Amino acid sequence: MSKEAAARDLLARIAQDWRPATLACSLSAEDAVLADLIGRAGLGIGLFVLDTGRLHGDTLALIGRLERRYGLAVRVYQPLAGAVSEYVLRFGRNGFYRSAELRKQCCELRKVEPLQRALTGKRAWITGMRRGQSATRAGIELEEWDAKFRLKKFNPLVDWSEEEVWAHIRRYDVPYNPLYDQGYRSIGCAPCTRPVVAGEDARAGRWWWEAQARSGAGGECGIHFSPDGKLVRETAAP
Repeated sequence: MSKEAAARDLLARIAQDWRPATLACSLSAEDAVLADLIGRAGLGIGLFVLDTGRLHGDTLALIGRLERRYGLAVRVYQPLAGAVSEYVLRFGRNGFYRSAELRKQCCELRKVEPLQRALTGKRAWITGMRRGQSATRAGIELEEWDAKFRLKKFNPLVDWSEEEVWAHIRRYDVPYNPLYDQGYRSIGCAPCTRPVVAGEDARAGRWWWEAQARSGAGGECGIHFSPDGKLVRETAAP
């Protein structure tokens, strides 16, 4: 069975056995592939986006493109305005550059807290994480029990290569973020993302000013990982 067929079959099983399930669509190339598989098959899986308030315009524009292409309704979750205002008042709009701790606080209020709301009432969530994206993701599994959010977690593209992701996008003319054409390989908030250079892993452009992130040990926002960069998961439900 091809990897595409395996991913499609897994998504169909999730739609049937783990309803309500949702795709955490970061608007990455991987999530565009998953949206394509869900949309073309007409699966009953929801999609949501975390609009942090600091995303690139090209990233936000992809939401409408995916909705029009596949007839999907993408739910958008934003951070709590009061929490953002308090952070900006205390540390400045770009206070996350000052320390890893302040960066993680920013990620917590702009991404992790909205994610908690997005997953409320769900039995399972789906991500586009791949083992080949970075050293911190090398040990992820196809199916996991998410101990942080207390629900099933699926990573249908876990064993796909970056080349296979882009081959799928080209084969089916999948809408994708044009920032990839400018050298980006992993795209998050605008001030926290840069293009990568030859030899760097796919997530090297995230929080590049932090020594731990540059080493591949800490380039995570807290959605999938704890503040020390370790996976928050169990391989089976308790």
